[in-house]
Amino acid sequence: MEEALLLARVQFGLNIAFHILFPSITIGLAWLLVVFRLRYERTRDPAWLGTYKLWVKVFALSFAMGVVSGITMSFQFGTNWPGYMNKVGNVAGPLLAYEVLTAFFLEATFLGVMLFGMNRVSGRVHVASTIIVAFGTTVSAFWILALNSWMQTPTGHVMEEGVLIAGSWLAVIFNPSFPYRLTHVLLASGITASFLVAGLSAWRLLKAPQDPSAQKTLRFAAHLAAVLVPLQIVVGDLHGLNTLEHQPAKIAAVEALWKTEKGAALTLFAVINEEKKRNDYAVEIPKALSLILKHDRDGVVRGLEEFGSDHPPVAPVFWSFRIMVGVGVLMLLLAWYGTWALRKNTVSRALLWSFAAFTFSGWVATLAGWLVTEIGRQPWLVTGILRTADAVGPASGAELGASLTGYVLTYAALLISYMVVLTHLAGKGAH
Repeated sequence: MEEALLLARVQFGLNIAFHILFPSITIGLAWLLVVFRLRYERTRDPAWLGTYKLWVKVFALSFAMGVVSGITMSFQFGTNWPGYMNKVGNVAGPLLAYEVLTAFFLEATFLGVMLFGMNRVSGRVHVASTIIVAFGTTVSAFWILALNSWMQTPTGHVMEEGVLIAGSWLAVIFNPSFPYRLTHVLLASGITASFLVAGLSAWRLLKAPQDPSAQKTLRFAAHLAAVLVPLQIVVGDLHGLNTLEHQPAKIAAVEALWKTEKGAALTLFAVINEEKKRNDYAVEIPKALSLILKHDRDGVVRGLEEFGSDHPPVAPVFWSFRIMVGVGVLMLLLAWYGTWALRKNTVSRALLWSFAAFTFSGWVATLAGWLVTEIGRQPWLVTGILRTADAVGPASGAELGASLTGYVLTYAALLISYMVVLTHLAGKGAH
């Protein structure tokens, strides 16, 4: 049973990690396409038309990858986690259905107009189609994050004759963590898309320094990232305070705080010793954690000791959070420096290589943040309602191991192919 549970968690974690790579691009990139399309409509500059045609290909490819991996993930609810739908399906099922009905169909329909309709419909209709697709991606994120947030901080549900149902859909959807999580993810997608555009534009300029489309998109993406990253830092802090209120065990694990302390120190780095419940070789800032979380140097912060066994594994949450923050700081520095350096007509190759190296940095930060969110909820699948161990299906460890191997090989091939195609498209530039 323990082996099957572990493999089921690894398999679903791999699937959702692979899937989230593509919405993290398409949600933000869709709105960038709106900007590119409007700029061409206003200026009739061929560089903006070439830019739009290039990036709509990237969007379509990313959208397709997201759809395929999302369908596979939905099947795993039945194969790996039947207890999930059996217990909370009356809440989860409708939210997933709303996402398909209100968002996915909208995106899929008007994506066809975006891709093939520029010379078949009027400019206004084509612009409207681009806006509708971007709106659809955001609505899709709305419903998925409403469900995920409800799993983190469930409200609005009631039990009737032993069956869990939604007592108030408004309370279910607008649960305590939803506004923070939605804003955090939308900004993360905007940042991911910005660095993707900047990185691939820089890759093109390394080969063709005078490419006008790549010059425009590099500047635009760098300026956008320079605005979005600081906003993300503010929203992330607010999200952390909300998590402290509603999921204090997650925050304790994020900070590897084993005991409740007054004037708690902020642990920057440490070797996490979960067996002995301590941090070895820790680098700390005295009283900084209390100052950040309580806005009081002598504030009391609850430690893991208060939650017994109902707290997440510490090491993966602790390090994932620091990877997310570390990558975010580097992205901020590059965006700000790049914005300043790009004022000049000539751009150094060192800066171009830096942006190219950070092409997929948004993926790293997004995956690290998602690990904090999902592992930090353990041992609960739905906090206080359904434990992860109680939802796992009857598949054996051998069956799960075989399917996991197939997933790993398939996803590795798909991811490599996707990145090769993207760099190939960027190398050719806009035409």
